[in-house]
Amino acid sequence: MIPSPTVNLHFSHAILQACERMAVPLSRDVAETVRNQPGRVPLTVQDDLWRGIAAADDDPLLGLRIGAEIQVGHLDSAGLLLMSCETLADALEALLEYFPIISEGSRVERISGTDGAGLRYLPAYDVCREMRVEAVFACMVHLTRWITGTTTSPAWIALAHAPRDDTGRYAELLGCPVRFDAEQYGLFYDRRAIETPLIQANPAMREHLQRVADQALASLSRTSMAAQVRTLVRHHPRWGKERIAELMGVSGRHLNRRLAEEGSSFKLLHDATLHNMAVEQLRGEASLRAIAEALGFADESGFAKAFRRWAGVTPAQFRRRSQSGADSPERARED
Repeated sequence: MIPSPTVNLHFSHAILQACERMAVPLSRDVAETVRNQPGRVPLTVQDDLWRGIAAADDDPLLGLRIGAEIQVGHLDSAGLLLMSCETLADALEALLEYFPIISEGSRVERISGTDGAGLRYLPAYDVCREMRVEAVFACMVHLTRWITGTTTSPAWIALAHAPRDDTGRYAELLGCPVRFDAEQYGLFYDRRAIETPLIQANPAMREHLQRVADQALASLSRTSMAAQVRTLVRHHPRWGKERIAELMGVSGRHLNRRLAEEGSSFKLLHDATLHNMAVEQLRGEASLRAIAEALGFADESGFAKAFRRWAGVTPAQFRRRSQSGADSPERARED
């Protein structure tokens, strides 16, 4: 069985609490499903949570408002570790290493420049992607100000989508410049900002929290390889095993061995990821040809054959089922 990426339970609960404070009429079933998770929250459950949030409130910038409600403690040991660092630059480095504690699958990468530093964000989800990415960046802006005790903000935030509402609202809610329709998601701090000391800096506490975070990270190691593969396939659907392995800094043979230890394989992960991406896109307005091209297929016919193998129905049948509100491939076969 392919292990599912997971999200930190405290982080998921923080989203629920933010919805409660903002009187978002979230379905009780959705909320209870999250609350009843025994440990980390599967990404599929997190997807349902965000679907419920989007359906419950029509504010296009609800993600920004929710993100601004997240506190450092909601990020578990990773958040406490960030708070104990000496400077904002140190906190960014810690986030790069310990981000999987907050959310598996999604990744952050370093952005370096002569005038500062920042992070590139690669989300591992497609459901409500724009709203969720905006929540992540609002959270980072809010926490930057909290851990520095100042009004320090990113020099800019880059969003790989168009404005979801009036750009003035973005400026009001984030308090920093936002670039839209960018090539990738990211944020950048100028040199003065990243050198800002943190108000709760504590070297002894940091050393202790680093050990705690290391233990938490180690507990995720058996699934992190599969999660990394999913993320990279999502961003590079045309790439094969060898190129993905090279980007991960391992050989194709080593990647095979690690995935086998997790009860998976590159082909299973590759197919499952493309299937999930196809499902999300088929629920939108893109043509079958455009979807086939985006997923790396040579033509629409190849995509249709692959999708039928994954789902038991053709892409066209799945789209009709989705538009009619049916919930299973079996229903599509009956149509």
